[in-house]
Amino acid sequence: MAEALYQIIGRHRAEPLPERKPSWLKVRAPGGANYLRLKGLMRELNLHTVCEEAHCPNVGECWEHGTATFMILGDVCTRNCAYCAVSHGRPPTYDIEEPNRVAAAIAQMNLRHAVITSVDRDDLPDFGAFIFAETIRQIHALVPGCSVEVLVPDFQGNEESIRAVLAAEPEIYNHNTETVPRLYKRARPGGRYERVLNIFRLSKQVAPHIPTKTGIILGLGEAIEEVIEVMKDLRAVDVDILTLGQYLRPSNDHLPLDRYYTPDEFRHLREVGMSMGFRHVESGPLVRSSYHAWEQVQAAGVAT
Repeated sequence: MAEALYQIIGRHRAEPLPERKPSWLKVRAPGGANYLRLKGLMRELNLHTVCEEAHCPNVGECWEHGTATFMILGDVCTRNCAYCAVSHGRPPTYDIEEPNRVAAAIAQMNLRHAVITSVDRDDLPDFGAFIFAETIRQIHALVPGCSVEVLVPDFQGNEESIRAVLAAEPEIYNHNTETVPRLYKRARPGGRYERVLNIFRLSKQVAPHIPTKTGIILGLGEAIEEVIEVMKDLRAVDVDILTLGQYLRPSNDHLPLDRYYTPDEFRHLREVGMSMGFRHVESGPLVRSSYHAWEQVQAAGVAT
């Protein structure tokens, strides 16, 4: 199957990028009643969402369905990844009451599955692990029927921080791989590919019952052989759920887009991933790590 996929996709972009986005990447502008209600709720509770901060193309669809990915620990990241739209710089002191407000918002939204992520907080001694763990505990206490997925930063590989979050018993432990090893220095200078794999090794040693998840963005200049090698590496450390989506350049200051992958190419990548043994692969042009998160959990058979 992998050889057939190489023939379908090839190594590199063969033609110049089209002037406009392909039709499969066009989405309706957000503005429905539920979207406006959730936007008001976020502002009322002084909360941030990665949906807004990262300019996610699915914000209208997800918010209309009453789902959102909460971004804790502020909206300023200590790192400056070349593909990411989130602001970077020196973050303010974090808010110790934030976990309570996140849990309150989830209760008001009556969610069955909540996704919690954050900026990188390399300025904190525990890299933000305590706030993650406390947010999980507050959600479980206030909304006991709601499962919690955490999309964590790498905590610089700190074992204590990883253990602290896992000890709070999230239903899904997610950390994004983002790209292939060759592009890490260019795209993700603060990250380390081997550190990502070590995070998943440790998480399975510490809490083998908690499913793990990761995501890769495509279109940064990777070769398909490299993507498949990364997928193999992730299966070797028992990652359960994989998401694959198209990179969309947030601005001219970010990494240039190398090429657009077609829906057929994403479908083939899903087939390759499922043949490797992932419990679920969500693969498509508009897929992001939290896109259809509840459906991913159900499809993987790990719903609470």
